[in-house]
Amino acid sequence: MPIAAILLVLLAGVGLAVQAPTNAALARTSGSVLLAALVSFIVGSIVLALAWAAIDRTSLAALRGAPVWAWVGGLYGACFVAAMAFAAPRLGLATTLTVAIATQLATAHFGLLGLKVAPISLWKVAGVVLVLAGVVLVRRG
Repeated sequence: MPIAAILLVLLAGVGLAVQAPTNAALARTSGSVLLAALVSFIVGSIVLALAWAAIDRTSLAALRGAPVWAWVGGLYGACFVAAMAFAAPRLGLATTLTVAIATQLATAHFGLLGLKVAPISLWKVAGVVLVLAGVVLVRRG
């Protein structure tokens, strides 16, 4: 297993867990979930631009061959960030993250947008059901 990829995903998971309450605090302070999400994306865009300029510098021309649907990835991210900022204070962070993860696991098997189709098995369905059962347990606990 590529340990660097696993460590990176572990750190990203921590970031995902703290992003929702961070953005929820911005939303609570400003009174606007959309403004909170916008600030989150502006800060993230600045960080990415600086990292790209310092480390990568791939030519912008490389994007010319991207399919049209590839340009809407930011839309998904914006909707996700706004939804998480809205839901976290209402559902609790554990429930919000568990529902998000369960839907990601379920969606991952459809081979959307050119990804490899992952055959659905009884074990995989049981895993998603157990994650959703975890939502119920977390909400009751």
